[in-house]
Amino acid sequence: MLLRPLPVANPGELGKSIIDSAMESIVVTTKFHAGHRQLGHPGKCRFVHGHTWHGKVVIAAEALPRNDFDLSIDFGDIKAVMRFLDHKMLITEQDTAFLDAGLFEPEGVVVLKGKGPSVENVAHYVFDRVVALIRQQYPGKGIGYTVEVTIQETENNTFIVEKAVVI
Repeated sequence: MLLRPLPVANPGELGKSIIDSAMESIVVTTKFHAGHRQLGHPGKCRFVHGHTWHGKVVIAAEALPRNDFDLSIDFGDIKAVMRFLDHKMLITEQDTAFLDAGLFEPEGVVVLKGKGPSVENVAHYVFDRVVALIRQQYPGKGIGYTVEVTIQETENNTFIVEKAVVI
């Protein structure tokens, strides 16, 4: 079989890249162990139980900013957002039993936004803190990021939140 070069409409275009825009990405994965319960749920999720949660954070930008060490965002700082949840009880304000400091140590309880400590609300908790981390390290740069957080509650149940933010 004889291979022939593809015709080029404008020979001056040969030196140009076919990539319109490049992206740089940071990808961090970790796991954490945490308990929760879904108050009012009709099934077994209403009981206190725990999971080994798996988290993944992807931060992408056309060009990620760099610090004095030529690092974008330290992987350990991103992991720390998720690992903060390790060996904690995840609740919402409605779960007043776990808010009682006389019964449970406050350091072991994390209060999430929303009606219940669902995988969705865990993902949004992580998302908000990752965005705050970027904002703290690179304030007011006007850089557009895509931030994606994936939280896997069990091997069959995963939630992903992805949003574009400008910081």
